[in-house]
Amino acid sequence: MSTVSKVRPALMMLAVYFLSTWAGVAAVQAQGAVPDIVLTCDQPQPVDVYPGAARSGLINCRIENPTVHQEKVRIQIQAGVLAFSGPATLSIGGGSEVSFQVMVRAELRAPEGQHQVTVSAEVTMANGIPVTSEPSAANSMVIIRQFSRLRVASEVAFLQLRPKVDYNLVFDVYNDGNAMDRFNIAIENHDDLNDEGFQLSIPLVSVEIESMAPPEKIRVQMRTPKNQGWTDKYFSLQFKATSEYSVRTEGMPNYQIQTMTIYIRGVYLPGFELIGTLMMTTLAAAAFAGRRPMIDRSEEDSDELEPLDARLF
Repeated sequence: MSTVSKVRPALMMLAVYFLSTWAGVAAVQAQGAVPDIVLTCDQPQPVDVYPGAARSGLINCRIENPTVHQEKVRIQIQAGVLAFSGPATLSIGGGSEVSFQVMVRAELRAPEGQHQVTVSAEVTMANGIPVTSEPSAANSMVIIRQFSRLRVASEVAFLQLRPKVDYNLVFDVYNDGNAMDRFNIAIENHDDLNDEGFQLSIPLVSVEIESMAPPEKIRVQMRTPKNQGWTDKYFSLQFKATSEYSVRTEGMPNYQIQTMTIYIRGVYLPGFELIGTLMMTTLAAAAFAGRRPMIDRSEEDSDELEPLDARLF
């Protein structure tokens, strides 16, 4: 058998296949409208990304087939920085509807913001025959919701001071949330310390901090008690920072308290500072006088004594 005779059956089979395909397409078009679909997607609920949250959201979509054809549909998803999962293909009967879901997932502590997710569907086969069609697309907006999180730290946890001394306490406030937040500053037990004789002042009562930025240093100006007599007592100072966003939006105040122990030991007597100042002034004057150069008065004494000596002789 010649080579031509071997190739001829194969060519005939290909020709039959193409003819049947064209015939199928013509039959599909003759049965009604051109293969088509209608895609719609709902807006998902905001996604929480705080530690422990699911960090995922669901987009509910529907595909309607307005034609009489049995259609196979290809699904494509674009979600930007979000991870996603969903069906790749679906089959839809003529005049029916199919629902499906697209799940999106955000990173832990993802910044607050909005991300567009585009779902598109395209008919690839109708009644088992490959076809081409215009894709149908739907856009959904995934919102990453803000959450509040903070930390409070102090440079020292224990402090020993004398009565009636001024001291600046320094506390660090961190914003561990996923968006800028304002934090209100207070001394939780201010009234109790005030009754004990402390004088406290906070120059900065609220501060805005960017997400994950370096800590903001908050200073508390303090004067220890000047209760008369001997003092040997421990006190507790409670520094408090509260997220304003949590109060305004989350429905429950999110705050942190850093406790510092202050040990006051020493004696305070009214007027003791004045006596001490006078004593220091006297000692300084004595020290200054002791450093003055000594004057040799031998020549002055000799000049004054010469006439006396002369008269004696």
